[in-house]
Amino acid sequence: MATLAHHFEEGGWGMYPILFWQIIAIGIIIERAIYLYRSSINRDVFLATMQKCILSGDIGRAIKLCSAANAPLARIVKAGLMKVNRPDHEVQAAMDEAALRENPRIEQRTGYLALLANLAMLSGLLGTVTGLIAAFGAVANADAASRATMLAAGISEAMNCTAFGLLAAIIALIGFAVLNGKTQSIMDDINGATVQVMNLVVNNRSKIDVSGVPQAA
Repeated sequence: MATLAHHFEEGGWGMYPILFWQIIAIGIIIERAIYLYRSSINRDVFLATMQKCILSGDIGRAIKLCSAANAPLARIVKAGLMKVNRPDHEVQAAMDEAALRENPRIEQRTGYLALLANLAMLSGLLGTVTGLIAAFGAVANADAASRATMLAAGISEAMNCTAFGLLAAIIALIGFAVLNGKTQSIMDDINGATVQVMNLVVNNRSKIDVSGVPQAA
């Protein structure tokens, strides 16, 4: 830890914007990871449960299970089941409307990680360039005895900025890759599951007990 603090100090002013981007990136990674992993649901188990409820006509139980799941996929399916006593196109429209609310929440902020990675890298490059400019400028005006020391200090500042900028960019890009993959997985589950639930509703209309649907729907 002391070594890291020492390198940070040697990096000069250029380390502070890099640290700023890094803190924002880590905050987004933590917030998105918590949200996305809480939003995950076992699609196969969920669909098997929905199929069992729909085939038995117990829509009321299916709605209660969706409410208990408290995940984007469950909320979208619930929106459709709440309209199951209406025509098919209204059921589909209800799920589409719910998806339009849920999808932006799933995708939001993850894309900023790629931007923050670039900003961290560019900030590191800026610190490197300014460090080298300062080093060579000081060497040009210094006496022979202190040139080597001043040049070494300037190069150290430049290299520390480069290293810290690259480290911050790598962390942000890894976070982006993992979270983007998780986001796409959830979106794929939603797209596939809603189609399957809709097909179950359409093909089993005669079995559905609409008395289990809340009248407020």
